[in-house]
Amino acid sequence: MAFESLRMELFGNVTLLDLIVFAIAVFVALVIAKIVAIYLKKSLSDRIPPAEMDFLIKVIQAAIVIIGVYLALPSFNINLADMLVVGGTMGLVIAFASQRIVSNFGSGLFLIAERPMKPGDNVNIGTVSGTVEEIRVLSTIIKTHEGVYVRVPNEKIFTSEITNFVANVARRFEYTIGISYQSDAEHAIRIVKTLLEDHPFVLRHPSPSVFVDTLADSSVNLRVFIWAPSRVWWSVRTEMLWAIKKALENEGIEIPFPQQVVTFAPGTGLSLNPGCGGEGEGHG
Repeated sequence: MAFESLRMELFGNVTLLDLIVFAIAVFVALVIAKIVAIYLKKSLSDRIPPAEMDFLIKVIQAAIVIIGVYLALPSFNINLADMLVVGGTMGLVIAFASQRIVSNFGSGLFLIAERPMKPGDNVNIGTVSGTVEEIRVLSTIIKTHEGVYVRVPNEKIFTSEITNFVANVARRFEYTIGISYQSDAEHAIRIVKTLLEDHPFVLRHPSPSVFVDTLADSSVNLRVFIWAPSRVWWSVRTEMLWAIKKALENEGIEIPFPQQVVTFAPGTGLSLNPGCGGEGEGHG
């Protein structure tokens, strides 16, 4: 008897059972949307700003509810084929009109999930270099080294090569330091190594290395490899170069200018006349 009452038509061909099934499907969709919202807030709260998070959650919740309603529609004996034709046509029109928005939105979701960068990272994306300020659903804000804020669409970021300079905790830099052939290269190496050992931000692992690299025309070139924490890489790089220069000078290690020796062949009739500012003068 109870089952018969559920088959009672309320309006048109819609029965009480149809309404119950529809209500249950929508309720389940709302519950799933709520659970998804809680999960997203916990997992992505440190990746995107609160305003962007709210927008993303609302879009995903709306999509879940729409899917739930769509799945419940057959209980009303609605011809889904006709709805698919109409909905597909409208979807194509909307997608064509807002394809850049949809592309940026999808790229933003992939960037948030993949997380190749986060706010505060120093990055290079295409022709833009700077610090990541915000990662939004549709775009990312980069503060360049000149202090200029640049809005980069997420579609461009997703399809570009991203260089993250601080993703690794350590970063290496190097110097080439020329000393004169008369200077003691071994002593110069010991001076540089002592400086590196005393600096608090020069890492021990990986350890720095100092060695003779090349014998150039005017100098013996030392190569210095140094690892430092990525966050202070630039300050260490600038400090150490000047400190090495001063230490070598204080120890009498000469850092020469480029030199070139010119030898005149015998019988050319050329000589240097100091009284004429070093100009060559011919003699018969």
